[in-house]
Amino acid sequence: MYRGRLQTDFALWVEKGLVTREAADSMLQEYDQRPQSFTIGRVLMMLATLLVAAALVLLVAANWDGIPRELRSLMLIGLIWLCFGAAAYVGSAGARYITGALLILGATAFGASIALIGQMYNLSGDGTSATATWFLMTLIAAILYRSEALTYYTGALGWFFLSILVSEGLGSPNSVWFYAPVLMAAAVILLLYYTGAARARHLAYSLLLGWLGWLYLERGAVINPWHYVGLGLAGLLLATLPASPLRAMARRAGSAPAFYSLLFACLGLLIFQIEQSDFMANDQPLWRTAFPALLMIALSVLALVLDGRDNGAVRYTSYAVFAAEVLYLSVELAGSMLGTSGIFLCTGIILGVIAWFVIRVEKRFAQKQQELGTRA
Repeated sequence: MYRGRLQTDFALWVEKGLVTREAADSMLQEYDQRPQSFTIGRVLMMLATLLVAAALVLLVAANWDGIPRELRSLMLIGLIWLCFGAAAYVGSAGARYITGALLILGATAFGASIALIGQMYNLSGDGTSATATWFLMTLIAAILYRSEALTYYTGALGWFFLSILVSEGLGSPNSVWFYAPVLMAAAVILLLYYTGAARARHLAYSLLLGWLGWLYLERGAVINPWHYVGLGLAGLLLATLPASPLRAMARRAGSAPAFYSLLFACLGLLIFQIEQSDFMANDQPLWRTAFPALLMIALSVLALVLDGRDNGAVRYTSYAVFAAEVLYLSVELAGSMLGTSGIFLCTGIILGVIAWFVIRVEKRFAQKQQELGTRA
């Protein structure tokens, strides 16, 4: 997708005489030579690895009763050592894709071994402790091998751990596992800077969002949704405002900081909207229905103004939130056409004023940049 847009831009710049054809071809060739973290072949390789891992585990489990206990343990331990040893050997030869596939196979074999050996020896434990051990060992392996594939694997294990917490109802802050997803997300974020698996940050950030949403469901009597709104809005401002000391760091991290800050603020406002609204209730006051939706619309417009131009994730999320809330208002206020038209009229006027102000500011910035370029 990005390459196609880049090629189109180069063709336009060559046509306008801004760059030569040779320079455009050289830059495009340099881009093609960069290591790609996402390719169809790599994805198919990882899917094949997961299927092979599942097949091996099922093959062992199907003949479990007919294999002596000591031999079972040796087979599982041998499979783990074989996968990681082969990954080290293949990695020294520079075969990155096969190395990642073998590491995933070894990590999957380790997780299956925890369950099978625990069942075999009737070891006491639960899903949380087993998954936490699985996560920790995979994290250590990712550090030792500096593996991008295992970085993504650890992020997926963090989500698996959260699903166990939710299913088992371990929502008490007194539980030793209560804050484990936060630590797991932090570990994945630190790990991705070491391994270079940049897209793994989405697994970590979304894990934090999922944990915060689950936290409200478990501790809603203590947590106020406005805490979420305030923290998300603060993160959005720190990631986008030119005067922010963290803006440069957020820019280096890509679109994720502003995008997930926006999602966090939207999560808080959505909780507030659910608390205040009673869908299709005839006796619901007009302001109580419209106020949360208008706040969501205002947040989407603010996000567009702050980072909509350079951040596609923020832009399309804002569009989706705006459209969803306008549709919600239309359905909720369908019985009062006058009320609906009044809200839409006020919102349209406000958006028009904001649009006029933004256009003027953008023109002023463009003029100053042009003046600076002329002086240089």
